[in-house]
Amino acid sequence: MPQDRICFFDTTLRDGEQSPGCSMTHHEKLALANALADLGVDILEAGFAIASDGDFAAISAVAQEVRGPKIASLARARQEDIERAAKAVERAERPRIHVFLASSDIHLEYKLKISRAEALEQAAKMVALAKTYVDDVEFSPEDSTRTEPEFLCQFVGAAISAGATTINLPDTVGYATPEDYAGMFRNILEKVPGADRVILSTHCHDDLGLAVANTLAAIHAGARQVECTINGIGERAGNAALEEIAAAIRVRADRFPYECNLKLEKLYPVSQQLAGTISFGAAPNKAVVGANAFAHEAGIHQHGILSNPLTYEIMTPVSVGVPANRMVLGKHSGRTALRSRLHELGYRLSAADLDIAYRAFTELADRKKAIYDQDLINLVAHHQRHEDLISTEPAVN
Repeated sequence: MPQDRICFFDTTLRDGEQSPGCSMTHHEKLALANALADLGVDILEAGFAIASDGDFAAISAVAQEVRGPKIASLARARQEDIERAAKAVERAERPRIHVFLASSDIHLEYKLKISRAEALEQAAKMVALAKTYVDDVEFSPEDSTRTEPEFLCQFVGAAISAGATTINLPDTVGYATPEDYAGMFRNILEKVPGADRVILSTHCHDDLGLAVANTLAAIHAGARQVECTINGIGERAGNAALEEIAAAIRVRADRFPYECNLKLEKLYPVSQQLAGTISFGAAPNKAVVGANAFAHEAGIHQHGILSNPLTYEIMTPVSVGVPANRMVLGKHSGRTALRSRLHELGYRLSAADLDIAYRAFTELADRKKAIYDQDLINLVAHHQRHEDLISTEPAVN
C-alpha cells in the first residue's frame, strides 16, 4: 500500500451498532452499507457473524450486494467464529476476516483466564486458520494500549508470522493519550520483524475525548488504516468519528499530506441517513456534521461570515455536503445579520429604519431564545402600522 494513502475502515455497522440505541434491521444495514460504499470507504466491517443469525444474514447480504469496499466480518480467535465469518463474507468481491484476541494482562486473567503463552499460541493458530479461507486477514490485540509493550511486540509478531496482512492496535477502553498511542506504533515498527510489510491500523474509543486526536497521532507514527464510525457512534462514549478524521486530513493537508478515497461532500448526507436510521442524531455542536457546525449567532462572527466566510469557517459547508452555513438570529446577533435576513425576506431598510428594527429585535431577543422569520415579519409589520418603520426606503448599502 502506498505510504501517502490512508485507508478508511468503517465499523458503523459493527462497533457502532453495538452501542445502545443503534440497532439496525437487515434492510437498514444494507441501505447504510450502500451509502458507505458510495462515500468511498475502503473497508466495510459489516458485523459480527457469530453474534446472531440476523447479523450473519446481514453480513452475507452486504457481501453479496455491495461492491467497492472490502467486506469484513469480526471474529473472536475461535474456530467456530472464524468459520462463521468466512461463510458470511464468502460472496464478497474482496473478503476480509478480522480476528481479535485480548492481549492485556487484565483481560487475559479476568476475562479469558489464560496465560500469555496460551494467548500467543491461540492467536497464531487462529490467524493461520483464517488465512486458509481468505487472503486478507486483520488481527487485533484487544486492549493494546494497556498491554505490556514487550508482550505486545511478541503478540503482533506471532500474528504477522501466521499470515496477518493488517495489524490493528486498538485503544479498546479509550485510555491512551496521543503521545502514548503514537509511541506504541513506533515501538511496533522498530521492534517487530515484518511490521513494515503489513498495514498498521488504528481503532480508538472516545472515553477521554481523545479518539480523533489519537488516530491522527498514530497516522504521524506510521498507521495507514483508520477504523472509525459515522457520527462517532460506538461502545460507551463512541469511536473516532470518520467525518472528523477525514476533515482534519483535508483541511490540514500541510500536516497530513495523504490521499484517501472518500468523497467528503457525501459526509453530511450519510450522517443524516444514519441519524434517521438509529434512535438519535449527532449532537448540535458535533464537529463537521452537527446542526451548529456551520451556524453563527454572535454578531461579530455573522459580520465576518457575510463579508468573507473564511473569517470563521475553515472549510466550506458544501465541501462536506452541508447545504449552506446558517445565521442564527438571537440576542448575540448584530445589525449586519439582521439586515441580511430582512433583505432575504423582502425588506430593504434605510439606515435609520434599520436602527429602529434592531432596537426592537434586541428587545425581543432578550425575551426569546431564538428568533424565527415570522417574528421578524411581525416586528416589521408592527412598526409599519405605527409609521416609524418604512420598508420601501432604499436598501442600506
